[in-house]
Amino acid sequence: MEPLVRRIESQLAHLSQPLALVLPGGQRVGAANAAVALTFADWSSMAALAAGQIGRLAEDIVEGRVRLQGHMRDAMQLAAQLLPGSPVRSDTAWWTQVLRRAKSLAQHTPQKDAQQIQFHYDVSDDFYALWLDPARVYSCAYFRNADMSLAEAQEAKLDHICRKLMLKPGEKFLDIGAGWGALLLWAAENYGVDATGITLSRNQHAHVERVIEEKGLKGRVRMQLRDYRELDGDAAYDKIASVGMFEHVGQVNMPAYFAKIHSLLKPGGLVMNHGITSGNISPGQLGAGMGEFIEKYIFPGGELLHVSMVLRELAIGGLEMVDVENLRPHYARTLWAWSDALEKQLGEAQRVLETTGKGRDAGKVLRAYRLYLAGCAMCFERGWLGLHQVLATRPDGKLETGNIRGAQSTYPFKRDYMYTDH
Repeated sequence: MEPLVRRIESQLAHLSQPLALVLPGGQRVGAANAAVALTFADWSSMAALAAGQIGRLAEDIVEGRVRLQGHMRDAMQLAAQLLPGSPVRSDTAWWTQVLRRAKSLAQHTPQKDAQQIQFHYDVSDDFYALWLDPARVYSCAYFRNADMSLAEAQEAKLDHICRKLMLKPGEKFLDIGAGWGALLLWAAENYGVDATGITLSRNQHAHVERVIEEKGLKGRVRMQLRDYRELDGDAAYDKIASVGMFEHVGQVNMPAYFAKIHSLLKPGGLVMNHGITSGNISPGQLGAGMGEFIEKYIFPGGELLHVSMVLRELAIGGLEMVDVENLRPHYARTLWAWSDALEKQLGEAQRVLETTGKGRDAGKVLRAYRLYLAGCAMCFERGWLGLHQVLATRPDGKLETGNIRGAQSTYPFKRDYMYTDH
């Protein structure tokens, strides 16, 4: 094993900050005062480190084969330097695309999608409450002002979406993948819309139903436990939002997803699709084992597309893109806020997962989420992942509709309204 140890020692020498390693036999290499230390139980994990297989190393940490000590921010700074290159990779070979499409098709039946959503979002409401903001907004915040707290930035994001959609009292508003109901409730309470939300998470559905009752919003707000493919009603909604949901749709279902939105949206109406996008032009997971880690422990069935592919599928679905905004650094800051909040409450998080985690291994879940939150923050900071808000219309075909001839929608074809107080 000496060649492996020498190779790793050479890697350590080039890091911007010290990293200590405890080898399977007990030998220690690296600086004695290192801020981050890894203790290895077997040599295969050492080989993963030497090869820059960060995802495999993360899996070994979750499974208890490697022990991580140190702050997650320091750990991620080192992880990025241990990669052999950019994890954004392209493989455009036709057989790769065929296999990827076949996998997407198999993973995204209504039954499997429900199971995959519940795997992630139904871990434990009390666990999520430890590190999310009070409204449990589980998507990218919008730090409109640099000094905003996470809770303020999440409210700014909710309002940013509502402003872009030009919500008005009495309009019928649909929130696809409504989560714990923050946008649904914000739109109803602040913009007076008639709001409908859908989710596949039983926990989220029960939570929002309780909040609707507590706030006295029955009749104006409703939450349904159902798949977007089950929605009916031609042109039933004036405005539609989908926030942090289309990552779960799957590449193979993207045409049907946007076609469904088109059918539900009234001619001339607006839709906001807010979601994570890939830094890779062609479909595929992050390299160095990171995509596989997320697939196994966090988001089974999750698939990310480059924003250019999203816009293509949206256009094929009959929608017209009218505005795109990239909030990538905002998501990095959001994720670091979540990560920092979780790190401050590790003992309580372990206890909560042991008591409300539905039989899952609390230690594994906690280790996986620590790595996922910090690792994703790193990926957004470095541009390996993106976050795009895409605003689109369903043109009504009437040249006279709107405030400028040819608009064919309520969209004014200028952006100042998004930043004007209502």
